[in-house]
Amino acid sequence: MAFLIFFSIVLLIYTSVNYYIFVRGMQALPAGSLIKTLFPWVFWGLAATYIIGRTLEKIYLSQASDFFVWTGSFWLAAMLYFFLAVVLLDLVRLIQHFIPLLPSFVMDHYEKAKLWVFSGTVLSVIVLIVAGHINTLYPRVNKIDIHIAKQASGMQQLNAVMLSDIHLGTIIGNGHFSRIVDQVQSLQPDIILLAGDILDEDLEPVLRQNIGETLRRLHAPLGVYGVMGNHEYIGGAEPAYEYLKSHGLTMLRDSVVKINNGFYIAGREDRDKSRFAGRTRKPLEQLAQQTDTSFPVILIDHQPYYLEEAAELGFDLQLSGHTHHGQLWPLNLVTSAIFTLSRGYKKIGSMHAVVSNGVGTWGPPVRIGNRPEIIQLNITFEP
Repeated sequence: MAFLIFFSIVLLIYTSVNYYIFVRGMQALPAGSLIKTLFPWVFWGLAATYIIGRTLEKIYLSQASDFFVWTGSFWLAAMLYFFLAVVLLDLVRLIQHFIPLLPSFVMDHYEKAKLWVFSGTVLSVIVLIVAGHINTLYPRVNKIDIHIAKQASGMQQLNAVMLSDIHLGTIIGNGHFSRIVDQVQSLQPDIILLAGDILDEDLEPVLRQNIGETLRRLHAPLGVYGVMGNHEYIGGAEPAYEYLKSHGLTMLRDSVVKINNGFYIAGREDRDKSRFAGRTRKPLEQLAQQTDTSFPVILIDHQPYYLEEAAELGFDLQLSGHTHHGQLWPLNLVTSAIFTLSRGYKKIGSMHAVVSNGVGTWGPPVRIGNRPEIIQLNITFEP
């Protein structure tokens, strides 16, 4: 019932936003023109592709479902920017009603001006989406120096590589992921840490592409450790866990492991476990009690809530993802308002906090306003 209510609300918002854009688009087109006749078919065909693709994936995974998912995913990004453009134009129209702003030659040729604005908006959004997609294909390496003022049984330095929000599936497939793995391995990490949303909900596209064999290529002397994200729970936590574990990852599920007798890694279950699995995760205090805080303790928690609580409990470093820093500008303003840290590095009390943009994408294969990233942590241990 909760899922049906949630899906109904999302579908209502999606349809309403598309209808608003559609009505404004129709008003901009010349009456009786061929483009106005074709516009409803093209518009609503594009608006339906994401829903059709996701439905087809559940029924029969194929090249047809891939086509609809890819097309619909691009439409999600286009829809956001068409919506922002239409809202902006309506604000201009509202102001014009009270205070004349537009020059007289625009008002004298108002019907033509509407078509010019329509054409310019469509072209601008297409260019923006193409540039944003190209941006997703080239992750940057973001290097962060971390000093933890504790001894680690003689270990003085750790080269840790962190990935979050890969979202393996139809959109982030084997080819793209293989390039990410090559980039990670070129950094010669001592340890690799995955901060959740490794999979993008449905496991079937991962199985079809045999992405697990590419996952096996992630290798580091001290191991590859990960936690579950909300998308693993949306798609089914237990099958996701078994798949990841069987392909070389050590998944920490409200558990703690001591590495090289020098430092601890604590991995939390995702915050949305209770919503999707009906079971609550361990309190953070219980995880802290499983460690000896005289040693460095690294916490991996997919969603960057409760950073202050982790700092008070004596964790030295928290690694998170989830936010994508909005992925599409200006949604970064929303994530910045919600989270203490939406991206990057921040010192909270004596604890270091790092939140990654993510290296993959969810929904649109588009990033605007931020880069996909691999985070390389140069961690030094010394009192």
